[in-house]
Order: sequence, then C-alpha cells, then structure tokens
Amino acid sequence: MRPVFPPLLAPVSRQKSVFVEDAKFLRQQTTKPIKWALPGLMTMIDTLFDDHYKSREKLAWEFAKILNQEAKELEAAGVDIIQFDEPAFNVFFDEVNDWGIACLERAIEGLTCETAVHICYGYGIKANTDWKKTLGSEWRQYEQAFPKLQQSNIDIISLECHNSHVPLELLELIRGKKVMVGAIDVASNTIETPQEVADTLLKALQFVDADKLYPCTNCGMAPLSHQVANAKLNALHAGAEIVRQQLLAKIR
Repeated sequence: MRPVFPPLLAPVSRQKSVFVEDAKFLRQQTTKPIKWALPGLMTMIDTLFDDHYKSREKLAWEFAKILNQEAKELEAAGVDIIQFDEPAFNVFFDEVNDWGIACLERAIEGLTCETAVHICYGYGIKANTDWKKTLGSEWRQYEQAFPKLQQSNIDIISLECHNSHVPLELLELIRGKKVMVGAIDVASNTIETPQEVADTLLKALQFVDADKLYPCTNCGMAPLSHQVANAKLNALHAGAEIVRQQLLAKIR
C-alpha cells in the first residue's frame, strides 16, 4: 500500500535546502568520499495525488528542477556522489523511456560530481515482498530501461542482484557504466556468508568490468535491526575482499 499524502493543489517549489546542512556536518567528520541519496522524481510523483498539474510528466519536470537545485547545493557542500532512488523505474516502463530518463538527466544538469541512479525492487516490507511474488521466475524489468540508461549521462547504476530473479546477463546492456551490484538481501534477517557475497559479485563480473563494479546492498536497510544490518555490511566487506584477492592473484 502506498502512503497517503494530502492532494497537491498548487505549484511545487523548494523553499529552502533539505539536506545541505546535514551534508556540511558530515563533510566535516570525514575526508572519505560521501554519497548522498535523493528521492527520484518518478518515485516522488507516484506517492502524490496531483490536482494541480494533472499530468505526471509535467509534475516530474518540476521536481527535476527542484532536485537539481538541491543536488547542486549538496555538491557545493562537498558531496562526491549524488544518487537518485528510482524504484519506480521497475514499474512504469513506457513513462521511463518516454520522459523519465530525460527528467533524470534534467535533475543532474550542471553537476560535476558523480551521479547514480538506484533502481531496486523495494525495501523488505510486506507490500514489496508480496509484489515480488507476482513477478515470476525471471525479473527482466531492468531490460526495459537499461538501453537508454546506458546512453545517459548517469555515471553509476545501482541494482538489486542477490536473492532476486534478475538474470545477470542483463548487465551487459549497461556495459561501460559503473555498476553498484546489490549482493546483500535487505528483505531477510539471514546474514549472508562472505562466500555468498563473493559468488554474486563474481557472477556479475562476467558482464561488468572489474574496475567499474561496486559491491553494495540491494536497497536500504531501514527495516532491519542495527545488529543485523552491521553483520550484513561486514559480510559485504569480507565478500568483496575475497573477490579482490582473486582478481589480484590473476594479474600477479
């Protein structure tokens, strides 16, 4: 079930920054790269009842401008990678290709930092897990958007790969892009072994260049306890190290 928000009755606008002060604080705490996630415009419009623009596309273009403003301020605050979360890209295929990716390009316009789009099948909540059960034995939704994304200016594409029914050969469609390969299942409390993580990454390496593969989780881990989330992140690190050592051994 989608969240229920009041109807949109007037033009959308950005009164002030949402995350910039938080980004400035984080930048002061570390010299390491920072990645910041923003909601994707298509995912935003899917949770609004629009009684002003009366057009999903028009509303999306307005949000693209607003997200671009926020992204530019985040970049100025020292954020190295700005990610847009777009699970809706796995649902509204025609709109994604007609104007969704174009709107995403508008949201990153003028940025010099790296940009990413995260396209998953949702958190590990009941509504999403029930939906996944209806998708059949092969999840080929990525196939719809990958060709245009491969031609887009987005630098990184973040995907759900572990414990899903996504045929990993679809990754060949975005060859040349940096790919964040989801190797941790966020819909389960079961802790992956390092070898399970490594196996997912090694399968993806058949279709993603090694210098462009970034191990990650399928989605956010908000529904999980801190203990489970930390254990899964430790497994992700250990699994990535297994793969790194195998790759290094091949070039020695």
